[in-house]
Amino acid sequence: MPTWFITGCSTGLGRALAEAVLERGWNAVVTARSVTKVQDLAAAHPESALALALDLSDTVGVAQAIKQAEDRFGGVDVLVNNAGHGYRAAVEEGDDTEVGELFATNFFGPVALIKAALPGMRARRSGAIVNVSSIAGQYSSPGSGYYSATKFALEGMSDALSKEVGPLGIKVLVVEPGAFRTDFAGRSLQQSRTPIEDYAGTAGLRRKENDTTHGHQPGDPSKAPQVIIDALEAGNTPFRLLLGSDAVTVVREELTARRHEVDAWEAVSRTTDFAG
Repeated sequence: MPTWFITGCSTGLGRALAEAVLERGWNAVVTARSVTKVQDLAAAHPESALALALDLSDTVGVAQAIKQAEDRFGGVDVLVNNAGHGYRAAVEEGDDTEVGELFATNFFGPVALIKAALPGMRARRSGAIVNVSSIAGQYSSPGSGYYSATKFALEGMSDALSKEVGPLGIKVLVVEPGAFRTDFAGRSLQQSRTPIEDYAGTAGLRRKENDTTHGHQPGDPSKAPQVIIDALEAGNTPFRLLLGSDAVTVVREELTARRHEVDAWEAVSRTTDFAG
């Protein structure tokens, strides 16, 4: 049976995916910053679940967690980089320490896990890496510049990774959810401590105290796991997988706008070539 290693299992998409995997009788390493939040999963599935505390900013701990998974189940077949959090701030408002922690969690942590899991996958010439991004990895909104930067980085890295490990039998899937009814926009969402008044009409509108979308998001987290599993099991697994009707609408509009801009400036762009 396959072994899944899933980060961010305390709530939301990560927990829903962990439950779906375990209900299928598969092995799952379920992780969270606080192991107490995932111990119930291990207690309900003592033979197939391993609960671990995992801080993605601790690279030594990341490597040890993968080793524990390999020692318990023999290897990691599917790595799901789901853990992460949002950060709202105008670019000028962003705190360097907070932004550094954001990148450590949303980008460098997943990279460390990938590097720790790949030797085993390469040896078996099989496996899958699922990197949970966001529609913010395709476009950015005021106040989400830093969060989008982490997701753009994750997707850019994943694009190269897929071309490096694909020939070795390893799949890479980037999941781009729209707005799901999870705790992402609630407890998990962080923001700059000192807003600048000049941005009240742009980034300020999306600060937590002004955002009324939490609890009304269209996405149902219980429906996401089956879609992800189906995509991985498909013969034509996509590189990017959108989740949610809002995601499809927003990304299609963004791609159309990009195409229009390329077409509008194509003649000018071509003038920079050497003549003749």
